[in-house]
Amino acid sequence: MDQDETRTIEARGEGLVAAALAGDEKATRAHTDFFVFGRRVDEGIPYWERAVEAGDAFSAYTLARYRKIRGDRAEAERLYRLAADRHSGCAYGLAVLLKENGDPEAARWFRRGWDMGRLDCKIELGGLLAAEGRPAEAAAFLMKDAGIGDIAVFRWVQLFERVRETFDGIAAALDAAEEAGDGDAAVEAIAPLDDMDREFKDYPGLAAEAEEYLRRAGALSPRALVEHAIFLERRSAGDRRPEARELLVRSHEAGYTGASYVLGVFNEERGDLAEAEHWYILAADAGHEAGRLRLTRLYLLQRRLDEAEARLGELDPEDEAVADRLALLAELRDEDEVPPDQDLRRLPDLRERAEAGDVEASYAYGRMLHEWCDATARRTVRWYEPAALAGDAAAAADLQELYRTLGDPVRRDHWTRVAAEAGDHDACNAMAWLSDYHHDYQEAERWYVRAADGGSALYAMLAGKALAQRGKYEEAEPYLRRAWDEGRDEAFETEAAGYYGLVLNRTGRHEEAADLLCIAAVSWREDVRSRYDTDDLDMLARMLDPEEELKAAEEALAAG
Repeated sequence: MDQDETRTIEARGEGLVAAALAGDEKATRAHTDFFVFGRRVDEGIPYWERAVEAGDAFSAYTLARYRKIRGDRAEAERLYRLAADRHSGCAYGLAVLLKENGDPEAARWFRRGWDMGRLDCKIELGGLLAAEGRPAEAAAFLMKDAGIGDIAVFRWVQLFERVRETFDGIAAALDAAEEAGDGDAAVEAIAPLDDMDREFKDYPGLAAEAEEYLRRAGALSPRALVEHAIFLERRSAGDRRPEARELLVRSHEAGYTGASYVLGVFNEERGDLAEAEHWYILAADAGHEAGRLRLTRLYLLQRRLDEAEARLGELDPEDEAVADRLALLAELRDEDEVPPDQDLRRLPDLRERAEAGDVEASYAYGRMLHEWCDATARRTVRWYEPAALAGDAAAAADLQELYRTLGDPVRRDHWTRVAAEAGDHDACNAMAWLSDYHHDYQEAERWYVRAADGGSALYAMLAGKALAQRGKYEEAEPYLRRAWDEGRDEAFETEAAGYYGLVLNRTGRHEEAADLLCIAAVSWREDVRSRYDTDDLDMLARMLDPEEELKAAEEALAAG
């Protein structure tokens, strides 16, 4: 950083503090924009801290956002609370943070933000009503006093009205099925619930009404009992296993073969392989095709090859799934040693050790369940967490993937940060992307560099690119050299050529730069520009133009 830039930063920072002391929010915002849009968050932080001490609400809001992005949620909450009663942005930020924490106090601050006229607070209040299972009230609340300029509320109104209409349609169809005593019609009536995974996740209070419809359908059809059990297992909060099992047993006793198959799946997912086998055999012997296949898979994974072969002999060898099983059987007969992470015979011992507090056994057990027994992410996290909490980077990285699958961004980002700080390169890159997304480019740059140090050629390219875009050409050069040397024929080859050419040109190596920039210029639009959002003006402003840089390199060569 040269002296002129240093003086400019000091002048703008002191101006920000002076504006805060004078209560001039317009000037405070203007100085804040200098730091944020100038990609100088690091330099802005000490001035925002002083402005917060002077009582400036907008600085509290800005600083809280960056503290949260950088992982200090407690400090973000403190900063939001400083001005939440008088600044709608702080009220909204605090409410969102509390909602992410599962704290019911969030509703109070969404209400306060809406009282100050912040529309997204009103939308969140509508969402809280829907989360309590009151979609019609949520839609009515959002529509009340809505004006033409409040267009953002309408898609939420449509969502909540659509939920209400779906439920009303299910209720009417069940009324007709009950009147006719038609079990098939009852199953058909509840079919729309299969397409509402996102709604049940985002608005858990809707599950109570859905369960009532499932209960009504189950009174008419054993197949509907299975649908109810699957709903409890996959979508309801807490452990509803006893209720789900009772429904499945009732369905089985009523003669529905699919129930024994689902009982097998649920037990296998939990690692109870003997119980799973019992139910798969019942399903297979009753002619349930999926049950037969699942049983052979269970035998193969346990290396009970003769039993697997006998069961496969009962099936059509022309069936693609059966052919795959037969091929796997042949491979397993030829293996010299069973890979430990695939040997399901280890599960009982691993579980015993895990429940006794062995964190490595817990992680190994969870991975085996998830990867080989198809255990859901929801049922797997408990086995990964002990190792992740003990500092295992791989366990933390796997845990963040489970929370990504579960659609839980707060826990996903927490464990991504834990894995990154423990040295996981993929997690470092994910943290860089997250910081980039929030326009915290200096923090992103640091994470890109950590991802690249010992990581892939792609991560080297991303680190070099971030450094080059900030004018750190000498620091960027080794990363981009490595990306270019190791990334030939990769999807990022053109981008690596462009940015490597840029740093060579800016460090005086014009002839080498021109060769690379020629390569980049030929296919930049197709290979690079097309992969980025054309509406992201900030990204476009930072992006290299290889043709312009090539022109500058050629001019430098001509002048030399």
